[in-house]
Amino acid sequence: MNAPWKPAGVAHREPFVAFVCDDTTVEALRPIATELGWSAEKINKGGLRNAVQTLSVSASPQILFVDLAESGDPLNDINGLAEVCEPGTVVIAAGQVNDVRLYRDLLASGIQDYLLKPLHPDVLRESFSHAQAMLNAPKHTEQAVERPHVAVAVIGTRGGVGASTVASSLAWLMSEKEGRSTALLDLDVHFGTGALALDLEPGRGLTDAIENPSRIDGLFIERAMVKASEKLAVLSAEAPINAPLVTDGSAFYQLQEEMRAAFEATVVDLPRSMLVQHPHLIGDIQVAIVVTELTLAAARDTIRILSWLKSNAPGTHVFTLANKLHPGGQLEITRKDFEGSIERKLDYTVPFDQKLAAQAAKLGKPLSEAGKNSKTAAPLVELAQKLVGVADTASEDLASNKKGAGKKGQSLMGKLDFKSMMPGRGNKK
Repeated sequence: MNAPWKPAGVAHREPFVAFVCDDTTVEALRPIATELGWSAEKINKGGLRNAVQTLSVSASPQILFVDLAESGDPLNDINGLAEVCEPGTVVIAAGQVNDVRLYRDLLASGIQDYLLKPLHPDVLRESFSHAQAMLNAPKHTEQAVERPHVAVAVIGTRGGVGASTVASSLAWLMSEKEGRSTALLDLDVHFGTGALALDLEPGRGLTDAIENPSRIDGLFIERAMVKASEKLAVLSAEAPINAPLVTDGSAFYQLQEEMRAAFEATVVDLPRSMLVQHPHLIGDIQVAIVVTELTLAAARDTIRILSWLKSNAPGTHVFTLANKLHPGGQLEITRKDFEGSIERKLDYTVPFDQKLAAQAAKLGKPLSEAGKNSKTAAPLVELAQKLVGVADTASEDLASNKKGAGKKGQSLMGKLDFKSMMPGRGNKK
């Protein structure tokens, strides 16, 4: 039935689940289910209402049997079931209303068959046989071009450098300009702005995943992700700040795994603290974008993060991006001195545009969408194209293209000329 993203494989679902209203129907179904090799324990009491509640939080079976005997409006209730039922599920309904118009309307709504109670064994066998034949019939699938998944982590060296702005902009560009189905995963659980940047309510999906990692599967991704557009969805949170979330990070890793199966690209807004607490999250990331600013503190932390990535994620392609550069403004550190301190060139620089930033916030749009033709968006557009290129050229060029992250054994103090950059400090002995 209905689902916003790719469904979990039909082969991995339960073959049969039933929701019935009375013991007589249970007794009629049990021997037939056993005969077909299905578990009789999958016959549940509760009818259609229980079916909707259960399937809203669990995967749909291949064949679903629902009892409409207690339904006051069967057609409307079946449509409600369609909202929580995955595509590919074959639905067989049973009820006491013998009405040709209802029968036709129910079939038109998407169910496979409607059976009158009391149920006869031969009628059940025939209906289930047709359902199995439908599941086993050859599927006409569209030939789609297989494109390698690109997984990107955006890491800010300091709070306020604009890493979340960069992440939301890149996610939008990869979905709209590069045509890839894209997931934006904001792992700042308490103060994330991934949904806010797209003018969306974050929902409870991320906090639910952290609290209950065992629930994470393809169906969970379908229902937890908030759609921003046809090709872009976000998973973000605004967890209460008086409720710390205790996690070993397994939920975050599982989310990345499921997103890799459901989307063509994943952009992870990865707080730098996550590198310390959950280093395994970077394991399957193809590209890391280190977002920084031209300050002494940011230079120090850029060196530290680049060194960490070199040691812990040697196969990850690393880009450095200096954000919020004020044209003609006074800098704490010049670009030349900054690049000298981190011992590599900055790959991208994004000029700061106060009017554009304010406009994007008011419109609830990412910076790259609000300022499509601006100088601020141009380097982000170029970077998005580069990200797709890195994925398409596979992993063979990642290691060779990766630049050095800095020499060991030399302190930041030895790399910066404090006399030229910070008058007053250099005179101290």
